[in-house]
Amino acid sequence: MSFLDRAIAAITPPESDEKRMEARRAAREKAITGGWFSQVIDEHEAIENAFAQVHQATDADARRKATKRLAILLTGHANAEEAVLYPEMADTGHKTHTSMAYEEQAMTKVQLALLEKIDPMSQDYLDKLEHIRGAVTHHMYQEESDWFPELQAEVPEDRQTFLSNRFREEVTRYVGADA
Repeated sequence: MSFLDRAIAAITPPESDEKRMEARRAAREKAITGGWFSQVIDEHEAIENAFAQVHQATDADARRKATKRLAILLTGHANAEEAVLYPEMADTGHKTHTSMAYEEQAMTKVQLALLEKIDPMSQDYLDKLEHIRGAVTHHMYQEESDWFPELQAEVPEDRQTFLSNRFREEVTRYVGADA
């Protein structure tokens, strides 16, 4: 973690696990079953599980494979949000959230690429992975606690169906049918 990253983390500590769990519970209650928001939450959980799989890997090959799966999930999820949900956020007047969301996901992709240059069994690798996980969990918290509940409340029902179908298509395009 860079000096700047440590300074920012000290000034703005991450949300507690309890706060994230409460936001997730509230998001699940608000999300329309089978809708885009529900799909997003399911993917967030899959991403969290993929981070755990990387940590649990016991050798370099297994860790590389688990990291590759994590990268596929993160990139596919990000691309689907960027193609479907973030334009909708911008169109409903949430341009600041939209800009922040695009920037956060771009930086995650950069950090994932840098991770590939590090020995997967080293402490540096685990430190970078934890830095990425922290950024991703904060991003998911923002989406689940504020951004997406607001978007779901503001978008008409017929548009909700369109977004749900398009989001599912985009995830399948990038991650595959087993997403």
